[in-house]
Amino acid sequence: MTPLLEIKNLKTRFYTQDGVVRAVNDVSYTMDSGEILGVVGESGCGKSVHALSMMQLIPDPPGKITNGEVWLDGQDLLTLSEEQMQKVRGRDIAMIFQDPMTSLNPVYTVGYQIVEALLLHNDMTKSEAKDRAGELLELVGIPGAKDRLDDYPHQFSGGMRQRAMIAMGLSCEPKLLIADEPTTALDVTIQAQIIDLVKKLQDELSMSIMWITHDLGVVAELAHNINVMYAGSIIETGKIRNIYKDTKHPYTIGLLGSLPRLDDAPGTELVSIPGLPPDLLALPEGCPFAARCEYRIEQCLVETPPLEEIDGKDHAVACWRWEEIAGIGSK
Repeated sequence: MTPLLEIKNLKTRFYTQDGVVRAVNDVSYTMDSGEILGVVGESGCGKSVHALSMMQLIPDPPGKITNGEVWLDGQDLLTLSEEQMQKVRGRDIAMIFQDPMTSLNPVYTVGYQIVEALLLHNDMTKSEAKDRAGELLELVGIPGAKDRLDDYPHQFSGGMRQRAMIAMGLSCEPKLLIADEPTTALDVTIQAQIIDLVKKLQDELSMSIMWITHDLGVVAELAHNINVMYAGSIIETGKIRNIYKDTKHPYTIGLLGSLPRLDDAPGTELVSIPGLPPDLLALPEGCPFAARCEYRIEQCLVETPPLEEIDGKDHAVACWRWEEIAGIGSK
């Protein structure tokens, strides 16, 4: 089956006064239709920048996509002009941003902003677009949806604003919906409601979803597959069951060890990863995680490990010693 999305060797750089920031480094992977992909990693690892690169939303200057291909349903998005991309964004690929208060325009009503997207990409009248906007707000669970179309963003709660952003993202029924940490600013109860809503909508609409987050618990509940990113690169990828039960990379082992577990014995200490992520202005030679890794050898300091497929096509890892340390994360 031909994948819906195929990214090949994507590189993104930011040219600053201090030097070149290597934000995304040779990222490659595929997504199938109907798949939910989790993209995880700590702040600054390139999760959001790689997604913005896909949509050609990197500010130039200082940013620039220096290499790569982003094939969405047979079309390389990086070869399109800005005018062509405006027709693709929203219709074929849409994005829900982290903070809906800064993503929604405060001087326009919520209904106007949804209607604007509908009129841009669909052949419908303003009346039809407004009716559809009301249906979308109802679909995402906003009470009295049609009566809230004339409300401004500040009249919505945080959870309702995020639901409105999801409605806007769904308005043109895109093939791929990117959710960039959409629950980070919400309390845990509202987070759970948003996650349940996304799962329900994905079941109903069968769209592909990329869920970007630092929360491994959310990904375990929501996603089919997972990409673990570190210092602008994918260092482990595969099916959820493989990553969580048969962890191969030391960084992923550390991430999972930092989560509290219900089956932990009383007094069990959480794992912490020593050190700090590398400076993307001056990435070291070899494996980017080597300085923080207790399993490093001389080879790790001088040679970057490739993302190597293991266990068929359901798991891949970038580590020279994965065979020796395999299984540590599942103990």
